[in-house]
Amino acid sequence: MTRPRLALINTSHATDDTSRNFRRELDADLTEFRVVHGDRPDGFDYDTDERRSSSSTALPYDGFVVTGSRSAAYDDDEWIAASKAWVREAIDSGLPGLGICFGHQLLADVLGGTVEPMGEYEIGYREVERVATDPVLEGLGERFLAFTTHSDAVTELPAGATRLLENDYGVHGFRHGSVVGVQAHPEYDMETAETVTRGKDLPEERIEAVTDGITEANYARACETKRLFDNFIAEVERHRTAVAGEAGDD
Repeated sequence: MTRPRLALINTSHATDDTSRNFRRELDADLTEFRVVHGDRPDGFDYDTDERRSSSSTALPYDGFVVTGSRSAAYDDDEWIAASKAWVREAIDSGLPGLGICFGHQLLADVLGGTVEPMGEYEIGYREVERVATDPVLEGLGERFLAFTTHSDAVTELPAGATRLLENDYGVHGFRHGSVVGVQAHPEYDMETAETVTRGKDLPEERIEAVTDGITEANYARACETKRLFDNFIAEVERHRTAVAGEAGDD
C-alpha cells in the first residue's frame, strides 16, 4: 500500500523551518499549503456558507496536520477563517487530524472550545503530564519533556473532548473524535527552538535562560515526544484501511 496522503496546513509566517521539521517527522506523502501566504487547500468548498456533504472516500487526503503559528486562533485574518472552514469540513468528514500549538488551539476553536491570551509566555523545554490514555500518546511516559512556546491557551475544552495532557500552564492536549491537539512542539529541532526563542519580545535574561536549556541532553529527552507523529500516522493508516474496507463492501 502507498504511504498515507496528508494535507499539511502550514500556518507559520516563517514557513521553511516549519516545513522542514514536519517533513522530517511525518512518514507520509505531504501536500503542503502555506496558508498565511495565500496558498489554499483543495478538496472542500470553504468559500461559501453552504457546506457540501462528502464522504472521506472522495477526499484527496487520508488525514491532515495544522502547524504552529505566531498568530492567534481568535484573530480575524482571512487565511485563518479559510483554514477554520476547511478544518471544519475535514472534521465533519471524519478525517484524522493533528494540531500542534496554534493548530491545537485552532482545532479547539473550530469545535466550540475557548482560546484566550495567557498574559505571559510558556517557553522552553518543560514537563507535560499525561492525564488520559490515547492511541496518539502510546509509548509516552506519564510525564515527558517537550519544547513549548505560546502565549495563548485553550481555556475551555470543546464539549465532548477528553483532556489528554496538562501542566501548570493548563491544557496541553485533547482528543475530540478523530482529531487530537497538542500544545507543545515535538517537531522542533534544536536550531528551530533557538531561532524561535531569540525572536521573542522577552527580557534578554529570560531568553538567555531558555537558550541555555536548549542542550543535547534536553533535546534527546524531548525526542521521546516525537513518537506521537508515528502514532498519528498509524491512526491515519487504520482509518484508511477502514475506509477501503467499506468501499470494498459496496
